[in-house]
Amino acid sequence: MSATGKFDAEIAPLLLNLKSETELIPAIAQDYVSKEVLMLAWMNREALQLTAETGIATYWSRSRNEIWVKGATSGHAQEVQELKFDCDADAVLLLVKQIGVACHSGERSCFHNAIDLKEKP
Repeated sequence: MSATGKFDAEIAPLLLNLKSETELIPAIAQDYVSKEVLMLAWMNREALQLTAETGIATYWSRSRNEIWVKGATSGHAQEVQELKFDCDADAVLLLVKQIGVACHSGERSCFHNAIDLKEKP
């Protein structure tokens, strides 16, 4: 039994797609209650296992090349309520309780830049 213990069977399809420690899958964080999309990040095998084990969203930082526990320095953590993966098991959706803001810019969501396509000529 690995560190994730009881979650091993549930996350097995995702882990199978992460064949090496360097492979990454996209991870979308969405507010558990409002369903607002908060951010897109990346997970490797270790980040996925740590998230399942701790219940706190843990990602892989491509810029720092290291594990990144969301909120570890800012206090803006994401408590994972549910984890879902897509039909190909190559992307993950984290339904989270967001503590503070999700975006490093200070916005609640990283998706705060909108282009209104309804106004196209």
